[in-house]
Amino acid sequence: MENKDIYDDISSIKNIMERSTKFISLAGLSGVMAGIYALIGAGIAYMIIPKYSVYAEGSDGYTANRAGLDIVLFGVAAAVLALSIGTAILLSARKARRQQQTIWNQSSKSLANAGLWPLFTGGCFAFILYLQHHYGTIAPTCLVFYGLALVSASKYTYGDVKWLGLLEIILGLLSLMQPGYGLYFWAFGFGVLHILYGTIMYFKYDRVNIK
Repeated sequence: MENKDIYDDISSIKNIMERSTKFISLAGLSGVMAGIYALIGAGIAYMIIPKYSVYAEGSDGYTANRAGLDIVLFGVAAAVLALSIGTAILLSARKARRQQQTIWNQSSKSLANAGLWPLFTGGCFAFILYLQHHYGTIAPTCLVFYGLALVSASKYTYGDVKWLGLLEIILGLLSLMQPGYGLYFWAFGFGVLHILYGTIMYFKYDRVNIK
C-alpha cells in the first residue's frame, strides 16, 4: 500500500510538471480530421487539374491554364487549412476544459512560437518558388518545413509529435527526388500520416482520459 501511495505521488508530481511546461491538450482527433480534410482536398485537386489543361499548339502536348488552376488550388488549400486549424482549436479547447485548463497558456504560447517561424519561413519560400514558376518543388517544400515546425514545437508538447515531423521531412526529401508526384506525396504526408498519428495519439492519450 505504501509503495502504491509513493507511485501515485510521483505520477501526480510528473503530471503537474508536464502541465506547467508542455501543452498536453492537443487532441488526437484533430490530427485525424486534418488528415481527412487533406485527403479530400487532394482528391479535389486531382480531379480539377485535368480540367485546366489545354492543348498547346506547336508544343509536345498539354499545358496547364495556370491562372485559373492556381486560383482554384489556392482556394482548396485555404479551405483545408482553415478547417484543420478550426477543428484543432475546437477539439483541443474541449480537451483542455476536461483537464480544467485553458487552451491559451504559457505552454501553448511556447508551442505556437516554436512552430510559427519554420512555418512562416516555409510559406515564404514556397511563395518564392511559385513566383519563379518552380511548381514541382512547392509540395516537397511544404512537407519539409512543416516537418521542421513539428520537430521544433515537439519540445513543448507530446514527444510523439517529433516523430511525425521527422517522417514529414523524410517524405518531403523523397518527393524532391520524384518530380511530378508532389500531389501524391502531399496527400500521404498531410493526409495518411496525420490520420495514423491522430489515431495513435487518441488511443494513447485521449481515450484513457475520457471519463
